[in-house]
Amino acid sequence: MKILLLGKSGQVGWELQRALAPLGEVVALDQEGGEGLVGDLADEAGLRATVAAVSPDVIVNAAAYTAVDRAESEPELVHRVNAAALDVLAGEAAARGIWLVHYSTDYVFDGSGERPWREDDLTGPLSVYGKSKLAGEEAIRASNCRHLILRTSWVYGARGGNFARTMLRLAAERECLKVVSDQIGAPTGADLLADVTAHLVRSVLTGSENHSGGLYHLAAAGETNWHAYASFVIEEARRQGAALKVKEIVPILSADWPSPAVRPLNSRLDTARLRTDFRLHLPDWKFGVARLVQQILSSALS
Repeated sequence: MKILLLGKSGQVGWELQRALAPLGEVVALDQEGGEGLVGDLADEAGLRATVAAVSPDVIVNAAAYTAVDRAESEPELVHRVNAAALDVLAGEAAARGIWLVHYSTDYVFDGSGERPWREDDLTGPLSVYGKSKLAGEEAIRASNCRHLILRTSWVYGARGGNFARTMLRLAAERECLKVVSDQIGAPTGADLLADVTAHLVRSVLTGSENHSGGLYHLAAAGETNWHAYASFVIEEARRQGAALKVKEIVPILSADWPSPAVRPLNSRLDTARLRTDFRLHLPDWKFGVARLVQQILSSALS
């Protein structure tokens, strides 16, 4: 099996290089490309030529424009990367009869209500980023290619910057932190996304369970808000022996922390379809975040 992985340097892409490796040869590209291959989603002709040159059995796209606030001022570029490129990749997948795996987001919803979003709920993105990701989904479905679209939320990775690392840095510098408390979701590790993706790819390519693919929600179990998330990170760090200066974590509303892009208040995702169809157990978000804190503290000491 040959897998073309786009976005290898991102949080999810980095983990996918590890998780997909046992399945076959992984040709992994980032925006810079390499050896005559193109990984830049803004280069439509280059993408077509790359798919032709690699001739993969499956394309896994972990690349995207993800700067949510900056996207408000660059709508054309965002659409080219998050939507038009998917039209190209899906078209190539359909023409070649291969699978396309793509990641989407809870930002395709308007964030209303309090129940977890199901795959068949009406969408209503609030931001340029959300609209572009929805357009990417629609391009894939319109192509009739064999596909897996995995919507997820609040993604973090041990590699690079993340919310937990930022909170620990600030907690070491300040006595008081202010954190938004009215946005609800489930912090989801890039390692979990990668491992589940590998399981799904193996299942659909081998036909072992007769899966036809489609749209699935994939996130860690449970729910929290950013304030409670920050509190858990700091409590866990202290439990592991970290000396932190912070004495108070003040909850605030999203309206008290304005940003160019509107964030959905309800980012809960119902993962029942995925768990049932692929017979999976998704761990609680605290499990992954506790491991993340341990990794951050260990790297700080090394």
